[in-house]
Amino acid sequence: MLVHQAFRFELDPSTRTRSALSSHCGASRYAFNWGLGLVEDQLAATRTLGVLALRQGASTKEASAWARQVTGPVPWSLPALRREWNRQKTAVAPWWKENSKESYSSGLDALARALKNFSDQKRGTRTGASVGFAHKKKRWARRSCRFTTGAITVVDDRHVQLPRLGCIRTKEPAVKLRRLLDRGQARILSATVSEGAGRWFVSFTCEVERQDLPATDPAAVVGIDLGVKHLAVLSNGAVIPNPKALGRYERRMRRLQRAASRRLKGSRRRARTKVQLARCHRKVAGTRRDVLHQLTTRLATTYGVVVVEDLHVKGMTAAPKPAENGDGTYARNGARAKAGLNRAVLDTSPAELRRQLTYKLAWHGGRLVVAGRFFPSSKLCSSCGETKVKLSLAERSYRCEHCGLVIDRDLNAALNLAAYGRRALSVAGSGPETQNARGGAHPRLRPDAPMKREDGTGRPGRTVTASSQGEAA
Repeated sequence: MLVHQAFRFELDPSTRTRSALSSHCGASRYAFNWGLGLVEDQLAATRTLGVLALRQGASTKEASAWARQVTGPVPWSLPALRREWNRQKTAVAPWWKENSKESYSSGLDALARALKNFSDQKRGTRTGASVGFAHKKKRWARRSCRFTTGAITVVDDRHVQLPRLGCIRTKEPAVKLRRLLDRGQARILSATVSEGAGRWFVSFTCEVERQDLPATDPAAVVGIDLGVKHLAVLSNGAVIPNPKALGRYERRMRRLQRAASRRLKGSRRRARTKVQLARCHRKVAGTRRDVLHQLTTRLATTYGVVVVEDLHVKGMTAAPKPAENGDGTYARNGARAKAGLNRAVLDTSPAELRRQLTYKLAWHGGRLVVAGRFFPSSKLCSSCGETKVKLSLAERSYRCEHCGLVIDRDLNAALNLAAYGRRALSVAGSGPETQNARGGAHPRLRPDAPMKREDGTGRPGRTVTASSQGEAA
């Protein structure tokens, strides 16, 4: 299987190399801000000329066409931005020869991508969260620089080669990538250097020919219920504990944030405290990332089909709506408790877990099935199929009034997700499992049967079908 894969290594640069890395990242930020200023100035000039033409009696279409003709085309794409940079770089940046040309191209490429995303958002051709117009990069933003051409290679197990930066030692061995390159199973496409909490890293984006073994049990279907008390509960009864990475360092982060707020802006003590706070954030992110990688790797190498829910995290972590007190004032009841719940939900990173499962299952020949957002996994009885109208978060055990089943609510949800995955696979295939004793399709077992949304109100809301909500990656 030919895939794009990244290999990330921490660098061990000397003082001179560290200064060169900072210079390249600063040059990338400078090129981004310069190109953004050029685009904004040209757009402002076009708007000004258009207003003058309108005042002289021209129509809107004629004014816009005349203004664009006078000011010329706006450098919106990467080739146009590069042409303008090469034409003006000697005047605006006489020191440009100190860094590799890739550093400036990296900043202009980031700007071109931001402008394209904004244009696609306006035209309605871009999916996902809405984005606004590009804004200026500040000096405290994350520092990074991308190389696409030049001498980019792994010299040996402890050294990498980058354009203009030369040979840099790594803190961790690059044996795996070097062996793939020597055998011809990988090809480096680009390299990105970045800085985080005082540590420098290099990430190689490679085209790799992977030869992974299939899952040990390719016919097994497992459902995963993500939660806060436990990171995940599997349908086979396994419980993955939640590391609670943020809660482990929360007190230390609060102390450092208070200390930083008391320091004088621009002082060395404030800078030192901010570095300590950044290191604390790095530990939280590293702990969370390590647990998620271990879990997803184990699932992808063990099971052939993994079923998860399409969680609406943005809605789950929304602030509580203010309630009217009766005297014209409003109060957010339970705001502190809801804030704690939101923080715990975001600490589990459900979107990152789903992203890792998507590509790792593809490596091992597995399949990811995503249950619909309104699939009542927690309220549906895994034994008889009855659905509860209400189920509060405080109820940790699921009790079915119809068949008398008493089971942990997370395990019950995982079992329902596993059954959902089997039904989705049967719909994709022959589908004999959906027939009941009378030869007809069971109303609750049919994947294309309409289901009420899981809103806990009992009112007939928007109906969705399981087959339309399930997707495979």
